[in-house]
Amino acid sequence: MKRTLFFTLIAAFYILVSCNKEEDFLLDSSAELTFSVDTLRFDTVFTELGSATRILKIYNPNDQPISVDKIALERGNASAFRINVDGIPTNEANNVEIAANDSLYIFAEVTVDPDNPLSISPYVIGEKLLVELNGVERTVCLEAWGQNANYIPDRFSSGGGAFITCDMGEVSFNDPKPYVIYGALFVDSCTLNIPAGTEIYVHGGIVRTGILGEVYNDGYIIALPNGRLAIEGTAEAPVTIQGDRLEESFQDVSGQWGGIWLTRASRGHKIEHTIIKNARFGMIVDSSATLIIENSQILNAISSGLIGFHSRIKAENCLFASNGGNAAQLVYGGSYDFTYCTLASYGVDNAALFMSNVRCTDELQLCATRLGNDMKAQFKNSIIFGSRSDEIEFQDFDDAAFDYSFENCIVKVDDLVGEDDTPDFFDNCIPCQPSQGERNSILFIDPSEDNYRLDSLSIADGFAEPLFNVKTDILGVERDASAPDAGCFERIE
Repeated sequence: MKRTLFFTLIAAFYILVSCNKEEDFLLDSSAELTFSVDTLRFDTVFTELGSATRILKIYNPNDQPISVDKIALERGNASAFRINVDGIPTNEANNVEIAANDSLYIFAEVTVDPDNPLSISPYVIGEKLLVELNGVERTVCLEAWGQNANYIPDRFSSGGGAFITCDMGEVSFNDPKPYVIYGALFVDSCTLNIPAGTEIYVHGGIVRTGILGEVYNDGYIIALPNGRLAIEGTAEAPVTIQGDRLEESFQDVSGQWGGIWLTRASRGHKIEHTIIKNARFGMIVDSSATLIIENSQILNAISSGLIGFHSRIKAENCLFASNGGNAAQLVYGGSYDFTYCTLASYGVDNAALFMSNVRCTDELQLCATRLGNDMKAQFKNSIIFGSRSDEIEFQDFDDAAFDYSFENCIVKVDDLVGEDDTPDFFDNCIPCQPSQGERNSILFIDPSEDNYRLDSLSIADGFAEPLFNVKTDILGVERDASAPDAGCFERIE
């Protein structure tokens, strides 16, 4: 009888402890929770249908037990990944207990078929593992490589940088497989040659907020002072440089990666028949750097397409369009030569072309203190157009020279030529066709669909002056020998 009473009391004690167990959990929203890694990478490049498994540990460094509210894959059943939480396969686990100063194992698995289209099995497959404790959500990134490609610098450089260097020699991206830039790529003491037909996909990484606003930790191609880019696409086989999100819904999403930066004093860059799109900025040509860009397109940057900062740029048969900032932003002077180019800016509050000969040096950027640098720019047979009344903006201070000319160009200006701005603009725009009235606004087939080829009634038709050294347009179409069209496209009858 006494033994029965004893075991009854013991059972009651355990039931009581069990009922009050939640009271022992640490419920503070500031409770610590740590992970063995912040990004769980599957370093396998899949060349055939296969799977891989990796392990993540979640640590409870507190002196009390915790109950994790939720551990789940962000995309749930639609995810390419699967998880096993402490021995239980699931895509979401709730109220998972971790004892004081203990840990929990999570097994993550991914199965990839690289023969699937890129919209299903892209180069970099990303997912977030969501872990919520006491109302505070934390994330761990899951990353796998789904296609057989050249991962440059390598598949372990996210958030960091790697160098291509060759003692002032040349390195070529000559493998027929696509190249995936994963991390920041620096070209130093070397010429990076990119031949015709090369496909480059840039992984944007994670957006981080800092003193300069939101910036990517990844996704930049940077030529250092002794580095040089030689991109040699052709009309039949252009080079493409874009983000690595290839689903249809991402085809025209800007800001997917950082951009191309030709740093100060880097010389001799040449880009031919290249499409650069969907970056944060298209290309920056920094102080004293030099660039020749021909038959190329810079499209859909979240800021400006082409940025020249006290640099030297020669552009021929190029399209700069559909960017969130200026199509071309030429600042703090420099030397610029644009021939048969189309600069188009629709639906944004930024002019297609912005030029200045000054750099503001005061902290508030009100130009109370400034530095000037001579500006010399010429535009021939080009189109500078868009949806604003003024698609050309000048910032001309007396600190330095501001010399410009437009020849046989289609321009859209209004306030710029007013008495309070640049009334003598057309003295340096000879001959130019300004936009006046509905008829004189017909230019492109459909800019709302990013189609900047010339309409059959386009005012650019036959407006250009023949140039003996430019026989074809951006696509290799023969230009009319006596009356070519302005802009980068020759209209096809």
